[in-house]
Amino acid sequence: MSGVTPDQTASFVKNAVLELGGAFRQDPPTTRKARQLGLTGWAFYVAGRAGALGDVCPDTAAAAMAFVAVEAVRDGWEAARKVAPPAEVAGHSAAECARWGREKLTSLSGLSRLVELAERVVVDADPSGMPLFAAWRAMPVPEDCLGARAAVLLHLMREHRGGAHIQAVRASALTPLEAIVAGPDGESGATAFGWHPPFPPFAPLMRKRAWAEALTDRIAGEAYRTLEPGERHELVDLLEAARQLLTDPRADRRPDREWQVPARPGRTYDWSANRGPEFR
Repeated sequence: MSGVTPDQTASFVKNAVLELGGAFRQDPPTTRKARQLGLTGWAFYVAGRAGALGDVCPDTAAAAMAFVAVEAVRDGWEAARKVAPPAEVAGHSAAECARWGREKLTSLSGLSRLVELAERVVVDADPSGMPLFAAWRAMPVPEDCLGARAAVLLHLMREHRGGAHIQAVRASALTPLEAIVAGPDGESGATAFGWHPPFPPFAPLMRKRAWAEALTDRIAGEAYRTLEPGERHELVDLLEAARQLLTDPRADRRPDREWQVPARPGRTYDWSANRGPEFR
């Protein structure tokens, strides 16, 4: 993998970025924080993520999130608004991300190098057409702890890939719902993100979905162009080591949902931080 390209790097780090960048959201202390604030898990997810945009209207938040049904975003957004401004909720979400990093990543071998490489990728990434990535990148990044800093950078890398996927899906002539149905989570993923049947048949969408995935790697890969090929290889190894560490705490540390939240009577949204269809 010595000659790894930017596109290949985006593909190779995909699983690690998805898992590590969203792991804090399913951590039990994050759930407890939501309850302490008087928020449901769904409201904390929606406002905690899109609240980085500020106190925008719910349809604007839904447009930025793209793959979550507009009605589901409205439910979570308005519920959160009754408790606190969305930007404040996003601040709490960022604090939970940093807390998770302090607790889970501080012992990782090669952490300082991971932070160095990830930060270069995040800082040099073009945010065009990626409002959530741009908004989150404008928020403070912890400087007092490498683990916390790494966690926030990983979250930013996840939002960057999410923004790339939105662009790729639309460029592939797919709607967000079609992309979810044709993806690995299928109709269950669509239901989890607030969509209602009837769903489109997935078979005619598979070729477009495969193209969208390749295009996602192409768009997301541009951020990794700032690294030399050897550095890309190094980042892939470091991220995989971090992923393995969290999957199995006994793993070698060297670098070589479900929240079921009733939104309205008769309606339920299922959400798991590590299986968001918008990032697949």
